[in-house]
Amino acid sequence: MTDPEKNRFSTDYDMLLAQLSSLTDGERDLIANLSNASAALNMNLEALNWVGFYLAGQDELVLGPFQGRPACIRIPFGKGVCGTAAASDSTQVVPDVHAFPGHIACDGASRSEIVVPLHNAGKVVAVLDIDSPLPDRFSPEDKAGLERCAALLEAACDWPS
Repeated sequence: MTDPEKNRFSTDYDMLLAQLSSLTDGERDLIANLSNASAALNMNLEALNWVGFYLAGQDELVLGPFQGRPACIRIPFGKGVCGTAAASDSTQVVPDVHAFPGHIACDGASRSEIVVPLHNAGKVVAVLDIDSPLPDRFSPEDKAGLERCAALLEAACDWPS
């Protein structure tokens, strides 16, 4: 890793997954589970300014449960970091959002971002979007841990068809 500061944040993803599992145990409601998940992620990860979900519609993502400042409401597939994650069905880790072509600046304070797609029946149904005011905030450990969190939420929620 080139940035010695990058490992300054350590998240116990096993503990976070246990917490998410407990919060969703016996509850299948999509909005309730994503609301609690955004709060739990916000509490357990350091140096964030936004954490939440965008739900997939026809050709766009629509704002879902989140923690942070007001956000963009609709994002077309393929636009910005969230739309790129949804269209490509791949996690996007962006060390500097200002260098990302087509970045949508919902909050000018954001410097880095990670977006993880969530699936149902093989289709992207949502994305988990997390922003930080620090550049290069998200490590490979964060990517792996957040993908595990997304997989838990995929299985814990009743997704619309």
